[in-house]
Amino acid sequence: MKFLSYAYRFVSNFMFLAMVYFSLNFLGKYDQRVIVAVLVLVYTAMRTVSALRTFYFFQRIERLEIEARRLAGAVGAESAARRQIVNEVSELRRAGEMKSYIDLLFLVLIVLLCLSKIVTGS
Repeated sequence: MKFLSYAYRFVSNFMFLAMVYFSLNFLGKYDQRVIVAVLVLVYTAMRTVSALRTFYFFQRIERLEIEARRLAGAVGAESAARRQIVNEVSELRRAGEMKSYIDLLFLVLIVLLCLSKIVTGS
């Protein structure tokens, strides 16, 4: 299921990249292309800020994981259920981080595409 979510994230971001590429290539006038590229850059900036905030959130979750493991080890009452919960949270955090990395990769590609269309003018 985890790999299916990675594939979905990859495909959806690739479709967005393809949509931006074709929309920028099919516009005839340079002014229209620049307007669309700037709008896409604004949207990409908003998504980038959101992806970077998720990294901050995941960092906080990682601190909680470490603290939960430390407290359970200090008390000596680390049960199998508690250990399983901490491990599941850790897996979900890593999966979320990987999805954010996929998002950032495609957002960087979109920014490069938009900037190349603005600079080259073709």
